Amino acid sequence: MEKLTFYALSAPEKLDRIGAYLSERLIRDVSRHRYGYVCIAMEALDQLLMACHCQSINLFVESFLKMVAKLLESEKPNLQILGTNSFVKFANIEEDTPSYHRSYDFFVSRFSEMCHSSHDDLDIRTKIRMSGIKGLQGVVRKTVNDELQANIWDPQHMDKIVPSLLFNLQHVEESESRSPSPLQATEKEKESPTELAERCLRELLGRAAYGNIKNAIKPVLIHLDNHSLWEPKIFATCCFRIIMYSIQPQHSHLVIQQLLGHLDANSKSAATVRAGIVEVLSEAAVIAASGSVGPTVLEVFNTLLRQLRLSIDYALTGSYDCGAGVSTKIIKEHEERMFQEAIIKTIGSFASTLPTYQQSEVMVFIMNKVPLPSTQQSIESGKAGENRNRLTQIMLLKSLLQVSVGFQCSNMLTALPSVFLDRLLSAALMEDAEIRLFVLEILISFIDRHGNRQKFSTISTISDISVLKLKVDKCSRQDTVFMKKHGQQLYRHIYLICKEESNVQAHYEALYSMLMLISIELANEEVMVDLIRLVLAVQEIAQINEDNLTAYNRCALFALGAAYLNLISQLTTVPTFCQHIHEVIQMRQKEAPYLLPEDVFVERPRLSKSLDRLGPEVFFWQSKISEVLGGSGYNSDRLSTPYVPQLTDEDRLSKRKSIGETISLQVEVESRNSPEREQRAPAEEITYETLKKAIVDSVAVEEQERERRRQVVEKFQKAPFEEIAAHCGARATLLQSKLNQIFEITIRPPPSPSGTLTAAYGQPQNHSIPVYEMKFPDLCVY
Repeated sequence: MEKLTFYALSAPEKLDRIGAYLSERLIRDVSRHRYGYVCIAMEALDQLLMACHCQSINLFVESFLKMVAKLLESEKPNLQILGTNSFVKFANIEEDTPSYHRSYDFFVSRFSEMCHSSHDDLDIRTKIRMSGIKGLQGVVRKTVNDELQANIWDPQHMDKIVPSLLFNLQHVEESESRSPSPLQATEKEKESPTELAERCLRELLGRAAYGNIKNAIKPVLIHLDNHSLWEPKIFATCCFRIIMYSIQPQHSHLVIQQLLGHLDANSKSAATVRAGIVEVLSEAAVIAASGSVGPTVLEVFNTLLRQLRLSIDYALTGSYDCGAGVSTKIIKEHEERMFQEAIIKTIGSFASTLPTYQQSEVMVFIMNKVPLPSTQQSIESGKAGENRNRLTQIMLLKSLLQVSVGFQCSNMLTALPSVFLDRLLSAALMEDAEIRLFVLEILISFIDRHGNRQKFSTISTISDISVLKLKVDKCSRQDTVFMKKHGQQLYRHIYLICKEESNVQAHYEALYSMLMLISIELANEEVMVDLIRLVLAVQEIAQINEDNLTAYNRCALFALGAAYLNLISQLTTVPTFCQHIHEVIQMRQKEAPYLLPEDVFVERPRLSKSLDRLGPEVFFWQSKISEVLGGSGYNSDRLSTPYVPQLTDEDRLSKRKSIGETISLQVEVESRNSPEREQRAPAEEITYETLKKAIVDSVAVEEQERERRRQVVEKFQKAPFEEIAAHCGARATLLQSKLNQIFEITIRPPPSPSGTLTAAYGQPQNHSIPVYEMKFPDLCVY
């Protein structure tokens, strides 16, 4: 062997003939079953290959690959393994010159076939599969960096390589579950086809460039489809975890786009399959956060929301054709519900990976998809349409809640732009109790920036606020601007939600949290005053009971007011205010415990029917609160003015508002911002006659104008040239004379009425009139 190696190195041009001779011998020995000579020939080839890294190696390699192919074609597992080992050694050699005419198609096919070996003997099966994986690894290493080689990323190759690796990842052999302890096992025994396949897959994906990702991921999706691996989703999740951690971070969004496209392609698959794809998407999004989710962020949410809408349709119609004939598949509603929950969770996962400004955009995008009475085109009529609208509203608001929970933004103006807040609050006026609750929860998650929400989860009258350990920051300038802009809107919706008869304990808890969080996060002195007025107005709703609320609703509103004023009095730290609130609460404990949260917000509320016969001592009085807070520097005039909600266009959208109230909008809208209404001049009375007269007059004026224009056009079309010239000349002469007058005035201004001034050189000088005080002729004023 030494002499042969020396000869080959001395005369590299002879390598080709040496290779051809050894190849001929090996093929003959294989066919004659002389396996000892086969091993010797392969050993000789390996050693020559390792020794001769020169330009002539290309000629020698052809013979070498022919021999390896011959071994791989053999039925004997040992020969297959021998051939593979030689190929792997060759794959690790970095050649100096590229090869133009080498083909690895056979090796890809054969190694893939070995990966799927089903030999009866478990040990031999494992060895053949491992050889197949190593062979594929060798092909990838040999071809991936050489542009002149056959492109390994072509679908024809990827469709064989990737499923072969996934097949070995998927099948954990029984022997592996009872593998010896690490101390007893040798290094060779420790490695299994599963571990080797995973390592090979990671290496393959790590080498993938931008344009090759798609070809590498598509076979994964097809494999998971063909083997129904989305439903348990454990293997699918595991695969995509490997993929997301192996590829270059900047390519993450390509994988996510592939998954979204696959979800669309499976729109009519079983709910469990779609749920599996969505779960995998969710996992992938979290990992992609370290790289980039890509430029098409809204497209991601658009796809997910479209799938959500489809799922709602499937659940309602019971058919994948949405009512167009009977579907062959039986749709299970609980499975669709699971799929919807998976989508909502994924929307939350995606949103949490985005920067704040993109999260804001996403929330506006989702809110615009919510069908509201204000957007007539998105509301469907009929019983089925109402059900669909309701389910869509609930699912989208759930999605919005998922996004808002992970949203952190110190500036409320940025977090809640007008376009978003207006639509969100209009949903708060809907009759559906569940939708109202979602809206409140979303608002709470935005306002609560210091994690105080849980401290107000139960309504109670605490004697010492310090036990809550609240985190309070000073109200920032942006928060003040936000409350100036949107405060009245928020108060109005809180007030209107309080009047709803379908409210349950969860609604009152959310309202309580909302009031407290506004007081802690967004309140300056003016906001505090408005909130106290609002709560007193809510007490009045329960007291007067114009809306015919039930005893529970009325008691709940009284209890809500007591709990809020109890905490707010301690926050303002005005002793006389605290004392008044404390006295009323004590009086309620003695006379009417059913007006306190401890008796109302329990499993079995203790209520009273005689709420109309209550004495004045159990109510909080506006005059008293105004007096005690006015003495401490608060605006007593504003405090003593009862809160009246401003009416807006929104009331037209609410089914519960009467036509009379809608018509009276013009009157009420005058009192927009402050409750103190200015005295206005009485408006002109509008009657049928005045309207008729206005219409007739405007028609007559239009007729006259049209006639005058017609005469001018006709004159210029039909009159002789001399007449037109004379007419225009007369106008030009008139204009010139007026211009001359103006020049006279500007050059020699008239003397000033205040007399003359003497200039420095002793000459009297007239005051010039400033241009803006001059009187110009009418013709010159344009």
